[in-house]
Amino acid sequence: MIKVSVMYPNTPGARFDHDYYRDKHMPLVKARMGDSCKYYTVDKGLAGGTPGAPAVYVGMCHIFCDSVDAFQRGLGPHAKEIMADIAKYTDLQPVIQIS
Repeated sequence: MIKVSVMYPNTPGARFDHDYYRDKHMPLVKARMGDSCKYYTVDKGLAGGTPGAPAVYVGMCHIFCDSVDAFQRGLGPHAKEIMADIAKYTDLQPVIQIS
């Protein structure tokens, strides 16, 4: 099992619509990936590691798949549509890590 983390840096003045991300974008990702996406989680950054510090990431998701190949097979045919949807909820560039 692998985890694909898509993280949006908490940048002052940036736009991030958490409701759209949670209620529209991530269900779109799951629908397009089908069984390649076993499940996903969504996080909203609240605070950093020290008192008063801002969250490092304003939002993130974690997509769980059987393998990197399964992730790529599920996302590949729909990548253009999914990437185009990003502009509907943010002006940030995501940071992606596969664990």
